[in-house]
Amino acid sequence: MQTSQERAYPVHWEADVVLRDGGTAHVRPITPDDAERLVHFYSEVSDESKYYRFFAPYPRLSDRDVHRFTHHDYVDRVGLAALVNGEFIATVRYDRTDGDGRSASDGAQAEVAFLVQDAHQGRGVASALLEHIAAVARERGIRRFVAEVLPANRKMIKVFTDAGYTQRRSFADGVVHLEFDLEPTEASVEVMRAREQRAEARSVQRLLTPRSVAVIGAGRSPGSVGRSVVGHLLEAGFTGRVHAVNHSYPADQHVLEPEGIPAHRSVSEIEQPVDLAVVAVPADQVVPVIDDCGAHGVQGLVVLTSGHPHPPALPGTDAPGAPAPAHAPAAAVDSREWQRSLVRRARSYGMRIIGPNALGVINLAEEVRLNASLVPHAPAAGRIGLFTQSGAIGLALLDEVHHRGGGLSSFVSAGDRADVSGNDLIQYWHDDPATDVVLMYLESFGNPRKFTRLARRTAAAKPLVVVKSGRHPGAVPAGHSVPHTRIPDSTVDALFRQAGVIRAQTVTDMLDTGLLLAFQPLPAGPRVAVLGNSESLGLLTYDACLTAGLSPRHPLDLTTEAVPEDFRRALAAAVADPGCDAVVVTAIPRVDTAQDPDGRGDRELADALREGALGSDKPVLVVHFAFDQLPGRLAGPATRIPAYPSAERAVRALTEAVHYADWRRRAATPGRVPQFEDIRPAEAARDVAAWLDAADAERPGAAAPEGPGVPLAEDTAARLLAHYGITVHPALPAPGAEAALAAAERLGYPVALKATAPHLRHRADLGGVHLDLAGPAELRRAYGELTSRLGKPDEIRPVVQRLAPRGVDTVVRATVDPRLGAVLGFGLAGAPSELLGDLAHRLLPATDRDVAELVRSIRAAPMLFGYRGAQPVDTAALEELLLRVAVLLDDIPEVVGVDLEPVVVAPQGLSVLGASVRIARPPARTDFGPRALAPWSTAE
Repeated sequence: MQTSQERAYPVHWEADVVLRDGGTAHVRPITPDDAERLVHFYSEVSDESKYYRFFAPYPRLSDRDVHRFTHHDYVDRVGLAALVNGEFIATVRYDRTDGDGRSASDGAQAEVAFLVQDAHQGRGVASALLEHIAAVARERGIRRFVAEVLPANRKMIKVFTDAGYTQRRSFADGVVHLEFDLEPTEASVEVMRAREQRAEARSVQRLLTPRSVAVIGAGRSPGSVGRSVVGHLLEAGFTGRVHAVNHSYPADQHVLEPEGIPAHRSVSEIEQPVDLAVVAVPADQVVPVIDDCGAHGVQGLVVLTSGHPHPPALPGTDAPGAPAPAHAPAAAVDSREWQRSLVRRARSYGMRIIGPNALGVINLAEEVRLNASLVPHAPAAGRIGLFTQSGAIGLALLDEVHHRGGGLSSFVSAGDRADVSGNDLIQYWHDDPATDVVLMYLESFGNPRKFTRLARRTAAAKPLVVVKSGRHPGAVPAGHSVPHTRIPDSTVDALFRQAGVIRAQTVTDMLDTGLLLAFQPLPAGPRVAVLGNSESLGLLTYDACLTAGLSPRHPLDLTTEAVPEDFRRALAAAVADPGCDAVVVTAIPRVDTAQDPDGRGDRELADALREGALGSDKPVLVVHFAFDQLPGRLAGPATRIPAYPSAERAVRALTEAVHYADWRRRAATPGRVPQFEDIRPAEAARDVAAWLDAADAERPGAAAPEGPGVPLAEDTAARLLAHYGITVHPALPAPGAEAALAAAERLGYPVALKATAPHLRHRADLGGVHLDLAGPAELRRAYGELTSRLGKPDEIRPVVQRLAPRGVDTVVRATVDPRLGAVLGFGLAGAPSELLGDLAHRLLPATDRDVAELVRSIRAAPMLFGYRGAQPVDTAALEELLLRVAVLLDDIPEVVGVDLEPVVVAPQGLSVLGASVRIARPPARTDFGPRALAPWSTAE
């Protein structure tokens, strides 16, 4: 019998989804209150669609039908609906058909059926509903769907067959019988993510390529925010229609002068369709504006408005202005709840929002020429896509791009990014043919696991350069509504590297690197030629290259007497030399051209350098002093060369390009996830389920324990690890000297004696570890020293362990962050990892190449490979151990933490001397679950 909790309304099944055309819909369970909605929905469905659903003419639903389709137990009978503007546009339901209460392992099945309103067919609604109903079914123990479809209903057959699940298909009695397992497969996940990418990219495209724009809040007098946006749209030469909207316009005013564009008191007065609305009204007017836009069919909103109406009513409070939670400033909480209300409202109409507190959007494509922003002058067209959250930094970056001769394909400044985020823009720019390089300034992560996945795919095709601020707790701006995460910044660094993301430390570094990657080819390696007319500047560049790990040649000094032609010949020779992979040119003005008010020296040198680099397949950079006009003049029509005012900035950009190019080459041949024949995942899963049930039985009715899961006892942890071929050296308790001697006899000498109390674990420096005890006398003496120095046996918890072969002590850790997912960590045990933080991380699942790079990426890695004449250790065995841990966490989602310390890696083999494991109930949905936008329906 199902519990009352299982039959309660499942709020967590609610979700907003992006459809194939870029619009949104809300998915939620159907309730008894939906009877009227269901009847109206059914009346809008064509007779043909009704026939396909019921296999017979079915003009209307009976009262019994309505009751049956709106009353569910949310276990064996479930119905979901997709809604736009509060009305059903599609429904799906499953009914369990086995009816005998079999468990999930027995393969319980249900029959599934869809109905989509004709006006919304072709938008991908059925595919999205299938993903969500399948996730619901898996949660309720259903492992297989069956469906009966008429052969003529090709659209619905395609929904099922294209889903990527393992299928069986047959034809009998004039009906196509489909049966498919609901366990996600590689194909089904790939289908889901491809649909997600297309839909989210399309939702951004609708915002960036409107055919008509309404500026709501365009003031009657020049100088207002809305009026400025109108001017920017017209100055940029927007190819579509522009409408000015302000409720204060006189009733007889129909034209905004002097602009000469239509003027309206509300969006509803506009007779033509409106694709994009730019909202520049006070905060308390934004919600009515959203309703007006939604009713008119506007596709998307750019909300420039900042702040929030005061005082708003907070969820769960009785009065406006109730106290905010203690962990957040009241203003921040109020602002976030206002943002949630805006997004809920907009999505209910199928719209998406950029903002609030946005600077706006720019699309420089010739067929669009959109500047719907507060940026006075749009930059030149180019190949860079730029995303920022901060409007001030966005303005500064646009100005610097212009000054340095760069150009943008599109620009989005999302402000508080309540809805459209950096992830959405990555989806759009991934396929955008006008964008070659993506630059992003991020102040917060909405979904770091998804960001990493999307970034890795995009970085394989085009560079992605990111500045991530908010490195420290409390550094996220108050207006940003993002869930708390425990991810250390060092982990973010490592995961960026794994995904091929170039993480810049400053916005200046981001732009330096982005311009190099936009203007120049990727370097084939680290070999750098340095040439120029300043020996000192050349040596500074040479030193910077060595410090960065590049391989520079000794600088070629052209002397201070060099003329532009000397630069041209030297550069042409360098780019033609197969012995170098990149060229850095250093330049200072000649004495006789130091006073050059018309910039003739800049122009002549720029022409010579562009001619010398013409047709080069190697990146060329220029380091210059006192050439103010040189950066802009180097941006020629055929060849654009990035210029830098210091050697250090140029070399940092080049180093990032070298590392990125190396990552691209390695990413072209992905690693392998080995199949271990000796693992026993089914047994491990059964054990973990039993241990969790036992833990629940010990605390009936109690909440789950705080912290990352339930810790397993040492012997239980060793049993679980053994299922995955990981052997933990047994450690026998030694509560007294005689017990220690008995344990040693059982294990065999030589042994180690250790104190295992948490404050003494692995503390050889305190005398808590005695190694290489060859016999009873040595063990007895060591036991006496241990207890006399550190405390009584019950305080220090001594154990005896068989001595492992000598080697390098390492630590292997795997943890699960609720938002990032499983992360594998590695470092040397003791001071390197604990004191210096020398730990490397990789996001799971991991390949053989991932773990090989993980082992080699810590600063202390030389200790493993024969440092100072020592014998190298068995890194192959270490990499296999890391892979086994990775497979364990991938197979068993209930395992939320594994800590192996120390792992002694010897010249041959390794020994795991300590292990701890934590388990917990997994979340209902994972990254393999159905597509959904950020869940604004509840507080994050």
